[in-house]
Amino acid sequence: MVAMTDLSTAVKTTTSPFLRSSSQLRLSSKLHLSNQFRHLLLPPPLHTTTSISKISCSVSQNNQAPVAVQDNGSVKTKKECYGVFCLTYDLKAEEETKSWKKMISIAVSGAAGMISNHLLFKLASGSVFGPDQPIALKLLGSERSIQALEGVAMELEDSLFPLLREVDIGTDPYEVFQDVEWALLIGAKPRGPGMERAALLDINGQIFAEQGKALNAVASPNVKVLVVGNPCNTNALICLKNAPNIPAKNFHALTRLDENRAKCQLALKAGVFYDKVSNMTIWGNHSTTQVPDFLNARINGLPVKEVITDHKWLEEGFTESVQKRGGLLIQKWGRSSAASTAVSIVDAIKSLVTPTPEGDWFSTGVYTNGNPYGIAEDLVFSMPCRSKGDGDYELVKDVEIDDYLRKRIAKSEAELLAEKKCVAHLTGDGIAYCDLGPVDTMLPGEV
Repeated sequence: MVAMTDLSTAVKTTTSPFLRSSSQLRLSSKLHLSNQFRHLLLPPPLHTTTSISKISCSVSQNNQAPVAVQDNGSVKTKKECYGVFCLTYDLKAEEETKSWKKMISIAVSGAAGMISNHLLFKLASGSVFGPDQPIALKLLGSERSIQALEGVAMELEDSLFPLLREVDIGTDPYEVFQDVEWALLIGAKPRGPGMERAALLDINGQIFAEQGKALNAVASPNVKVLVVGNPCNTNALICLKNAPNIPAKNFHALTRLDENRAKCQLALKAGVFYDKVSNMTIWGNHSTTQVPDFLNARINGLPVKEVITDHKWLEEGFTESVQKRGGLLIQKWGRSSAASTAVSIVDAIKSLVTPTPEGDWFSTGVYTNGNPYGIAEDLVFSMPCRSKGDGDYELVKDVEIDDYLRKRIAKSEAELLAEKKCVAHLTGDGIAYCDLGPVDTMLPGEV
C-alpha cells in the first residue's frame, strides 16, 4: 500500500433537485470516503498544495507512488480506493468458468435504513440471485446519511462475500443508477405526526419522479424496478410515468409482505405450516383497502373455504388481522417491520427470477393496462402473477371473482384513482386535485 495525493480543483454539481450529491463515495474496485473519516485511516499526504487535495491509497506491484499528471495546466486525477476494494474483483481470463454468470448491478435507495440493513447482506450472500451470480451494489442515500453509508460499506467489506464484486455509494441518482439492471427503491420520507396522506403523496412523489427520470436517463433499458417506499403503488406509478423509455411492465410495488402475512394468518387458523398455503393474492393498494383473497387461496391444495369453515372470520377477522399486523408488531417490539419487509423484498425478487411452481402464483403491484379483470387502466395495482424465472411475469387469468370480492376490489381501485388525481402534476396528467376522503387508509405501523 502506498499513499498518493490527487489534485482536483473541480467542484461537482448535483443533477437532482431533490437528492443533492455531496461527497460521492465509490466502493467497487474503488471506495471514496469522506475526508474526515479518511484521515483516521490513512497517513498524511506526501505533498501539500493550495488546491483541493484528496488522499488515496492504492495497491501497486512495483511500489511506485502514482502522481497527479498535469497537462497544459489541467489536472488529471486517479480514482480513490480503500482496503480490499482497491483490488480488482474481475476474474482473470484463465479463471473464468461456465459456472459464473455475468455480473449484474443492483441499485438500492434508502441504503442506510433499517430495511436495507437486513436486505443488503441477503443480496450479497447469493441467497437472492443465486450462488453463481456475482453482483454490484449501487447504494443511494442522502447527504444526511452519507457517513452511515460509509459504515454500511465497511460492514459489507468485512463480511467477505465472494459474490459481491462492487459497491458504489452516492447521493445522486443519476450517478448511482448508471447501467443498473435492478432498482430497489426503499428510501422515502416517513409520515410525520399530523401529516395528511395527500402531503405524503406529494413529498414522496417528488422523490420518485426524480428517481424515475434518473432511471430513464442512465439505467439499463430493461431495468426491473421494485418500489417499497410508501405509498408504494402511487409512487411506482409516478416513477414509471417519469421513465417512458423503460417498459411500464417492469415497475412493481411491493405487496409481498401483505401476501406473506395473509399466508401466515390462514396457516394459523387452519393449524398447518405456512408452506401449505398457496395461490394467495393481495388485490389493490398497499393500504387498508387492500384485499387479501381467500376465495382463490388454497391450503394443502384445497380451497380455503373448505378447510376453514368459519366464513365470518374469513370475511372480517382475516382481513383485519393482515392489515393490523404491522401496528401490532410495533406495540410488541417498539419498532416497525424492517426484517420481514426485507424478507418480502427477497421473496418478490425470487418470484421473478425463479419459475413459479405449477398452478401457483404470487402477488405484486403492477401496471394495469391490458389486465383481464376489468380493473381501471393506468394504475399500479396488486394482482396475481406468474413468472418463467426470466424477470418477466404474466397475469393469472384463471381466477374466480365473485360479487363480494369484486366489491372490495372496486373500493381499492377507487382509492388508487383518487391518489392518481393527487399526483397528476407529477405524472404529466395536468393539475393535481386531491380528495382522499375523511378516512385514513394508511396501514398501521407505516405512518
